Amino acid sequence: MSAVATHIAEHVLRWRSVGAPLIVGVCGAQASGKSTACGCVADILTAQGLIVGVLGLDDLYLGRAARSALAEREHPLFATRGPPGTHDVALGIAVIDAVKRGEAVQLPRFDKRTDEPMLAAHWPLLPAHADILLFEGWCVGATAQRDTALCAPVNALEREEDPDGVWRRACNAHLAGATGDLFARLDRLIFLRPPNFEIVHTWRCEQERAYIAIDPRKGAPAAMNDKQIARFIAHYERLTRHIMAEMPDRADLTLQLDAARQPVSVIN
Repeated sequence: MSAVATHIAEHVLRWRSVGAPLIVGVCGAQASGKSTACGCVADILTAQGLIVGVLGLDDLYLGRAARSALAEREHPLFATRGPPGTHDVALGIAVIDAVKRGEAVQLPRFDKRTDEPMLAAHWPLLPAHADILLFEGWCVGATAQRDTALCAPVNALEREEDPDGVWRRACNAHLAGATGDLFARLDRLIFLRPPNFEIVHTWRCEQERAYIAIDPRKGAPAAMNDKQIARFIAHYERLTRHIMAEMPDRADLTLQLDAARQPVSVIN
């Protein structure tokens, strides 16, 4: 098991109260290893007799038609999945609330190959009276920025395709509204902090090379080239930088990662 997973599991066990489900948010930049770590944490805790589920923010993505409608209604950049506004937050809230009530619930799954949510028949079932739900995602637990912070573009994508700030203000409004309501349901928050924003491109390229090596029939999404990756990451840059600056001060646990995604310091 990874050192990251070990740290997370130790803290989750410390935070847990018998008889009450614990909703733990795990935030980390793209390709930081959060999904893999949460899978390992679930294995560790399940081996101790606990009922554990893992829900990814990515599994709440809206499908292409819904994002196209959002792009027409609010801004063309919403066609790309990822930023606040491109998730089915009502579904996420319903799932977490059901877990909190002790009900059995199916955990949504999204197929990145087809860019569509999977049919509910293929969603795994989390049994009733679950002990832990790990909710992981690149901006899980994020807070909205101040209006004044939205004025200047942070990269070429914003400068060229959102010169008036319509898209970034809309993303921020979603985060302050429905997406924020989803994140407010977290009991604890863990942050896997990258050494810098620039490493995200390196990590994401590594991830895409891994996709290429996988037989598509086994579930790999279509891989992107370096130029496509750079554009994709640009959609995430503003909020990732904001999270890196402000989340360590309020997260219940921050693991500072090195370039190899290993923890070099622990803040709690």
